[in-house]
Amino acid sequence: MGYLRFLRLNWLFLLAGFLLTFTSSYGQTYFISLFAGEIKGEFGLSDGQWGGIYTIGTTLSAVVMIWAGVLTDNFRVRALAFGVMIGLALACLAMAAVPNWVGLIFVIFALRFTGQGMLSQLGAVAMVRWFEAARGKALSISSMGFAVGQAFLPIIFVALFAVYHWRSLWVIAALLVVITIPVLMLLLRQERTPQSMAKEAQIAGMHGRHWARAEVLKSGLFWLMIPLIVGPSAWGTALFFQQVHLTEVKGWELVAYVSLMPTYVLSAVIATFTSGWAIDRFGVSRVVPFQMLPFALSFAVLAYADTLFMAGVGLVIFGVGQGIQSTGASAFWPEYYGTKHIGAIKAVAAALMVFGSAIGPGVTGAFIDLGITFPEQMIPIAVYYVLAAALATWGIVKYRPALGR
Repeated sequence: MGYLRFLRLNWLFLLAGFLLTFTSSYGQTYFISLFAGEIKGEFGLSDGQWGGIYTIGTTLSAVVMIWAGVLTDNFRVRALAFGVMIGLALACLAMAAVPNWVGLIFVIFALRFTGQGMLSQLGAVAMVRWFEAARGKALSISSMGFAVGQAFLPIIFVALFAVYHWRSLWVIAALLVVITIPVLMLLLRQERTPQSMAKEAQIAGMHGRHWARAEVLKSGLFWLMIPLIVGPSAWGTALFFQQVHLTEVKGWELVAYVSLMPTYVLSAVIATFTSGWAIDRFGVSRVVPFQMLPFALSFAVLAYADTLFMAGVGLVIFGVGQGIQSTGASAFWPEYYGTKHIGAIKAVAAALMVFGSAIGPGVTGAFIDLGITFPEQMIPIAVYYVLAAALATWGIVKYRPALGR
């Protein structure tokens, strides 16, 4: 089935998935980091201190995600999304009113848990449960919410800095979340429950079984995949978290650098749809081993980029990695471990992803305070990506025969 026909037949659920991922933007690093200069200035924080606060808040959200993510196995997306989006709106208002750096820790936790954590989890799990044969297409379409948010929100909000105080912009963000809620509720008014879908369509994983979360945690394949899960989140988050520092070191204007985002997002969109098609056509096992390599190349290019044009080239390559990652990682878990407990399994993966996004800003910020600029850290990060690709490939080659298909 082609993308257009698939979209026409399933647009209600696909649009719901899009809105879930788009609304997660207000808790994503690329959005929060736009305010890094103002936050550090208002509370007198260094790069390392700001990175440390971000790491603590994000780590707390990762811990909570391990348990909260399991809720997607037992409750409707509609019900969970309503509560999570109310929480995200309140977190945005809390950021608008945060009085000191201590309160900032809890605000970051709330933004990361509701935004990056739960809304991203809901968007991915919904697509995995609602679609089977076209899972890759569904994930690629719903993940466009990430792409659209990243393409336009930074440009819009950076422009609004000239008109509004940074705290007022968080009030605007809260209002945008609230406006989205009734639209999502309308789209999902006829949603089926996870339990009913589980009875109608279950796809088993390795050895023809549905793996429980405890069994997955004992699986050798799971541990080999951890660097692949953590890496893009850790260092991709760092790339956007340190964008103010990066532009200062390179001598670029922040507005000019942010204006490159639509080009980056366009490459991510193309890669997302291409990888979604490839997963449905060739299987996730043949796609996942390659998803780390664009990340490695992009960091190598950005490390030596001395013009905005070369920065754009690096971001385009990075977008290719993001596009493959957005579909490949989500499609991997049901393929190898089955769909019955996918919410619980994906919760662990989401927690690792969120934890990775906590590590990146903290580690890179600490090195910046030690005098090692972020561009100087990029080559070791590129090497990490290559090693993660090698481990993932080894795991897939070793365990793929257990799929029996």
